[in-house]
Amino acid sequence: MVVSIIMTPFAKRLAFKIGAIDVPKDDRRVHKTPIPRLGGLAIYLGFVVSVIIMLPMSKTVIGMLAGGTLMVIMGIIDDRKPLSAKVKLIGQVACALILVFCGMRIEYFNIPLTAKEILSLGIFSIPVTIFWIVGITNTINLIDGLDGLAAGVSTIAALSLSYVAHANGRPEGTVMTILAIAGAAMGFLPYNFNPAKIFMGDTGSLFLGYMLAAISIDGAMKGATALATIVPVLALGLPIFDTTFAILRRAWNGRPIMEPDKGHLHHRLLSTGMGQRRTVLILYTISAALGLSAAFMSNSKVIDSLAILVIASGMMYVTIGIPKLQKQKSSYKE
Repeated sequence: MVVSIIMTPFAKRLAFKIGAIDVPKDDRRVHKTPIPRLGGLAIYLGFVVSVIIMLPMSKTVIGMLAGGTLMVIMGIIDDRKPLSAKVKLIGQVACALILVFCGMRIEYFNIPLTAKEILSLGIFSIPVTIFWIVGITNTINLIDGLDGLAAGVSTIAALSLSYVAHANGRPEGTVMTILAIAGAAMGFLPYNFNPAKIFMGDTGSLFLGYMLAAISIDGAMKGATALATIVPVLALGLPIFDTTFAILRRAWNGRPIMEPDKGHLHHRLLSTGMGQRRTVLILYTISAALGLSAAFMSNSKVIDSLAILVIASGMMYVTIGIPKLQKQKSSYKE
């Protein structure tokens, strides 16, 4: 966190020097003035410095650092001059393969409420792991639409996963790695919370998504609990839900699933007249509720977890329906 706080002003200066500036060009952008977008570099440095100082260099750690570094390089290039979706996908798959070949894989799924494996994936663990890593990387990238949103949600998810890893008896190094991600994202927040002085850009959102995907495999899916497969999905529930809903919405409307729109959860809340801060705090609350649900689930407190999950799901359902409800009220008044 300290390294991230110190390095963010330097990242801001560098962004101006290399032209990594977010200039609002369409109505999807909620900011009105050009803002530098290389803040992810500070998040990356905060994580890397912490890991090098505090952890021994295992094969897994080296793989995470190598893949994360490649992701950051791609993000810096994209923040300066946007890359095509195809190039970014190829880069993300390459980064995922680094983790796979360093031994970080989703090797099986569990039967809920038992200690038995439901399915050993064997060779299929490779494509499943790649799908998870690329998928989570892009969910964080897509949710990065408001000041402080991606950094805050990533911090909450990382703290939830760190508790799960500790509760499941994962090695201390795994827990420390997850906390390094939380600290790095938290240190960036003072500069990024509304009104933002700098954006994390794809440099930060791709890196955070990649690292959260990796640590969820190592810290939660390899846990002893029979619900280990479900827990990281809950901890990362907000970005996963938002991305899934976006894909279904675009497919239903016959539009390309990669086409940007203003149907994300934060856009829907903003459309009600809420300010950025209030919108972000509501989404933080939903994310924290999902993280708490994951924590209960990791301790096999299924009833408690389901109760919180119902509340969080209700909040997301209301969020989706608010704009539609307002339109109905407006039509009724007319």
